[in-house]
Amino acid sequence: MYYTFAMHKIFLSFTLVFLSLLSFGQRPSTDKKLESKIKQLVQGFRGDVGIYVHHLKKNKEVNIQADSIFPTASIVKIPILVGIFDKIEKGELQLDQQLVYRSNQKYGGSGLMQFFNDSTEVDLKTLIGLMLSYSDNVTSIWNQKLAGGGGAINKLMTDLRLVNTLVNSKTEGRKLDWERYGWGQTTPKEMAELVTLIREGKVVSAKSSDQMYRLLGNMFYDGRGLSQIPATVKTASKTGSLDDVRNEVILVNAPKGDYVFSIFTKNNADKSWGKTNEAEVLTRKLSKLLWDYYQ
Repeated sequence: MYYTFAMHKIFLSFTLVFLSLLSFGQRPSTDKKLESKIKQLVQGFRGDVGIYVHHLKKNKEVNIQADSIFPTASIVKIPILVGIFDKIEKGELQLDQQLVYRSNQKYGGSGLMQFFNDSTEVDLKTLIGLMLSYSDNVTSIWNQKLAGGGGAINKLMTDLRLVNTLVNSKTEGRKLDWERYGWGQTTPKEMAELVTLIREGKVVSAKSSDQMYRLLGNMFYDGRGLSQIPATVKTASKTGSLDDVRNEVILVNAPKGDYVFSIFTKNNADKSWGKTNEAEVLTRKLSKLLWDYYQ
């Protein structure tokens, strides 16, 4: 059999397809230049810090202690969000279903629902919106219960191969982890991956991911990393704070390609509350560095 030009074209086509399949899902390479800049930025920070950055189009990353476990603080509300939409997808919950707030659900800390009157009617979408945008603790605890509890949410995270992302509070068998990490725990890399999976339509379903991504784009607390990104640019994000913890994860739909970054801190020496907090200043500097670097 002779090797014809037509056969050559077919062989070339198969080769290109094979190479494209090899490159699909390829592990990101390290951006050494950016890594050096970020290491300089965090030098001298008084606490433990983990940072993960991934430019999705370039498929380049920076990992600085990003596989270490940190308390989530309020960022645990993203896994809770996934749990709620899993129930919606199964037909067990509906966004417009009516619920009734009772004053015995009152819980301190951040949020607005603690100030609602007893017997106030509210729909599930409002609960989700308050949980994310205002980091409302009452609705977050409520949503965790509606999602089937921490155990059900943790299974969803395991199914997504996010094995270090776990809800501890009010979850059977996780008392010691709750005492150590609080409400939830994760790694900077896993939380960035979770938001990326939502962006790519791979969490629960494409439709549910789209709705979750929209909800993650309505943050009231925008004084940290978000403040360094133009308001005209779409983002999805969440912050988390405790006395010695400051965390943020942001996916940026930037003009030159999407990128995601997360910064988690713990054991912070500066326990102050306000914009001058050392970890919050570091977060703003990191966000500005990334925006300038990529754009």
